Amino acid sequence: MKEDTAQVRVSMPIGDLWKAMSSDITQMAPKVLRDFIAEVELLEGDGGHGSVLLFKFGPAVPKLIYQKEKIVELDESLHKIALEVLEGGHLDNGYSSYTTSFKLSAVEKAETFIDVKVLYETKPDHTHIPGGTIKGPIHYIKCLEKVLKID
Repeated sequence: MKEDTAQVRVSMPIGDLWKAMSSDITQMAPKVLRDFIAEVELLEGDGGHGSVLLFKFGPAVPKLIYQKEKIVELDESLHKIALEVLEGGHLDNGYSSYTTSFKLSAVEKAETFIDVKVLYETKPDHTHIPGGTIKGPIHYIKCLEKVLKID
């Protein structure tokens, strides 16, 4: 497995971020990334560990229709969530496996570090730009911070 990592500092309390990134993901992802994600549907489970989500892409992603992801890790005490792509999306775009994880750590009362890790394997014919996998999750975090500050 290959790995890209980053750490982002967010000016939000850990509790607000954790709720938005875990239990509220089906409502928050389309709100935060309006042009990229049209809808998130819970296909299996209760939104916790083992649940399967269907991300339907919006107009900013014209070549892809959907991505099915499974929550493969969800630890409330560590504020850690990981989602593995099962079908569509990244797997139709040069990757044979793709898992994104987020681990939140409180810095101060209203600041949080988010450690982002993307584990992936590329298909033999895919040209990968090192660090390219981390751009999407960082963009999501920055957009999430903006939306939560407005709400």
